[in-house]
Amino acid sequence: MTTRPIAVVGASAAGLAAAEALRRGGWRGPLTLIGDEPHLPYDRPPLSKQLLHGAWEPDRLRLRTEDQLAPLDLDLRLGTRATGLDVATRTLTLDGGERLGCAGVIIATGVAARTLPGADRIAGVHTLRTLDEALALRARLANGGAPASEGVASGGPPGSAGVAAGGGGGRRRLVIVGNGVLGCEVAAVARELGHEVTLVGIDETPMAAAVGTEVGGLLAAEHRARGVRLCTGAVDGFETAPADPAGTGAPRVTAVRLAKGGTPAGEGVTAGGGEGGASRLPADLVLLAIGSRPAVEWLADPALDTTDGLRCDAYCAAAPGIYAAGDVARWDHPVHGRPLRFEHRMNATEQGMAAARNLLAELAATGPAAPGAGDDAPTPERRPFAPVPYFWSDQYDLKLQAYGLTAGADRVEATVLDRAERRLLALYGRDGRAVGVLAAGLPPRQLRALRAVIATPLPWEEARERIGAATAAG
Repeated sequence: MTTRPIAVVGASAAGLAAAEALRRGGWRGPLTLIGDEPHLPYDRPPLSKQLLHGAWEPDRLRLRTEDQLAPLDLDLRLGTRATGLDVATRTLTLDGGERLGCAGVIIATGVAARTLPGADRIAGVHTLRTLDEALALRARLANGGAPASEGVASGGPPGSAGVAAGGGGGRRRLVIVGNGVLGCEVAAVARELGHEVTLVGIDETPMAAAVGTEVGGLLAAEHRARGVRLCTGAVDGFETAPADPAGTGAPRVTAVRLAKGGTPAGEGVTAGGGEGGASRLPADLVLLAIGSRPAVEWLADPALDTTDGLRCDAYCAAAPGIYAAGDVARWDHPVHGRPLRFEHRMNATEQGMAAARNLLAELAATGPAAPGAGDDAPTPERRPFAPVPYFWSDQYDLKLQAYGLTAGADRVEATVLDRAERRLLALYGRDGRAVGVLAAGLPPRQLRALRAVIATPLPWEEARERIGAATAAG
C-alpha cells in the first residue's frame, strides 16, 4: 500500500519549521510542502525593515537554500494554492484540481493583508505582506531625499530634515494608512530614506492596540521628532489622475481623503478639501497597513471553526489529523486560559515544531495510520503548546522587545528609565495579574530576567517588585 503523505500547507516560517520537525521526529513517508508564492520559504520581518531600506537583498531573507532543503526529500509545490480540505478524509484540493489524500495536514497559511475597496485598481497604492509587494514598494522609494532628523535625543525640531511637499531628489509623499506596528516601521524606513511621510490611524496614538497608549505616546514623540506627520481619521477614499496624458493604464493616486472629523496633520494637508468637509492628504504613494486577516477562506468544511483564524485545542489540533501553526492558528493557550492567535515570528517557528510533534504523536497512537514513521523512532507524546509570546519592532535606532501579552491589558505601568538613551520599561496587567512586559534599550541579561518574571502570570504587585529588582541589578 502506498503511504499517504503528510502535507504542510504554507511554505512559510511555520511551514518550514513543521516540515523539518516532521523529518527529525521520524516521518519517513512522503512529505509535501505547498506554497502559494513562487519563492522558497523566506523570513518576513525584514520585509518592512532591512529589505525595504535597501540594506538587504532578497537572497538574504531565504530561510533555506535548495541544497539545504534537499535532505528533507520534499514534494515541493511552489506557486500552488490549496483551495479546499475534506476533514473526514484528510483530502486537500489544489488550485489545479488535484486531490491529495493525506495521512495528516498542518495548516500554516498565515495571514493576508487587508485592503480597501478599489485600491487594487489604483497605481501607487500598496500593501506589504509578501516579498514581491515589498520589492514593489522599495522600487518606488528608491533614491529618496535627505536623511531624517536625529530624533528625540538630539532635540532637533520636527521636520528639520526638510520634508516640505514637492521636494526634489526623488523624494516622495508617502501616506501610510494604519499606525500599527507595520505602519510605524515603514514610516521609520521611509523617513530614513528622506521621504515625506504622513501616518494616519483610527487611534490617535501609534501602536496603541499593541503596546498601550503610554508606550505609544513615546513612539509618537519619536516619529514627530523624525519629521513624520501624525494624523487621526478614517480613510474616505482616494483621488487619482490619469496614468499618462493618453489616459491609458491604471489611474495613479494623488491624494488620500479622510472622512469628516479627521485631524489634519499640518502643512500640505487641506482641511475641507474633500466631499463633506473631508481632509485631503496629497500623496505620490500610499501604503495600506490596516491589519490582516487569517488565510482561512479556503477552509469551508463545517468541521472547522475559522472564526479569527483556525480554532485549535491546546495541542494545535483543529480536528483529528489536522493541525495548524503560525499566524493562522488560534489555539487554547494553557497558561493564559483562553484562545490566542499571534502574528509574531518566534511563535511561527515554535508552533510549527509543536504542531509537527503532536501530529506525529497522534499518528503513532493510531498505528496503521502512520506507516511512514520509522521503526526506530521513539514513541512521542502530545504536549500542550504553551510558549511565552515574544515580539520585537525596530523603528529608527529604537528596538522594542516584549514578552507575554501586551494587547488587551486593563492595566499598564510605563516608566522612562533614560530618555536620552531611549530606555523604557512597561508592565501589562489583566485581571489583577501581570501578563506582559515591554522594554527598550535594556541589555540582554535584563531582558532574560524580564522573560522569566512574565513566563507565568503573577499577582501584579509581586511581578512589579520582581521587575524592579531585575532592572535594578543592572
